[in-house]
Amino acid sequence: MKYAYYPGCSLETSAMEYDVSCRRSLERLGAELADIPGWTCCGASAVEPVSRLLTFALPARNLALAERETAGLDLLVPCSACYLNHLRVGRECAADRALPGRINEALSVEGLHYAGKTRVRHLLDVLSADVGAEAVAAAVRRPLEGLTVAPYYGCQALRPYPLFDDPEHPRSMTPLIEALGATVLPWDLGGHCCGASLMATKKEAALVSVAAILAGAEGADAIVTVCPMCQMNLEAYQREALKAGGHGNPVSVLYLTQLLGLAFGLSEESVLLHKNLAVTGALTDKLRACAAAEA
Repeated sequence: MKYAYYPGCSLETSAMEYDVSCRRSLERLGAELADIPGWTCCGASAVEPVSRLLTFALPARNLALAERETAGLDLLVPCSACYLNHLRVGRECAADRALPGRINEALSVEGLHYAGKTRVRHLLDVLSADVGAEAVAAAVRRPLEGLTVAPYYGCQALRPYPLFDDPEHPRSMTPLIEALGATVLPWDLGGHCCGASLMATKKEAALVSVAAILAGAEGADAIVTVCPMCQMNLEAYQREALKAGGHGNPVSVLYLTQLLGLAFGLSEESVLLHKNLAVTGALTDKLRACAAAEA
């Protein structure tokens, strides 16, 4: 398995632990990643209010680079916001016949051309559809028995394009987590919005969403995510959300790829667990018990 790889800005800065654990976990699964040379920001959520053309030209530039430098490979994108932005280019170009010409006029200054030939894939799609639970189980060296995990998908990996899972009742993480030896928490908040960028503009509204998710995860040793923004909201604002909600206990929040890496025998240092903002002592005790059982 080989993929073109787009980490995006967050994975090189605030979500470095996602990038590192993603690369190391996929390596253990036999997947090869080819970084796109010269990739740039996809625009995140800040560009759309400024320019519709730039909203599509920025991710289209990365797709044009992928078509030229990693031709024939699917583009694997771990960040849900980046995934959505790159996926939207093809969808909008199909709906607006004038848009490809405008995009390519903008890209022509760099000698680039977007043809729409690269398939955009979310990391979770690749793990569930291409890798599969059986291969994940075969890579486990440190079964995570005794851990209860709440899988959290967020919005942008599944909406508005439900290509690989049901946005209302997502379950693509369930077989992967169970393959690690962990127990999946029965809950219905996996696709509940975390508030996203409202945390910067309407914090009180976003805190309500985060508080509901944390309360729903009661009984879990950890929530696992596949989105840097969700991760940030659930861990960086956890204390405020618990206070606003009036109840609830702190809960660890990890990226799915960190959980994979730990089960594959990687150390806490190797998956950069120390960079997470919400890791309870109860979780680290259980993880070390799993490591001791392996030894």
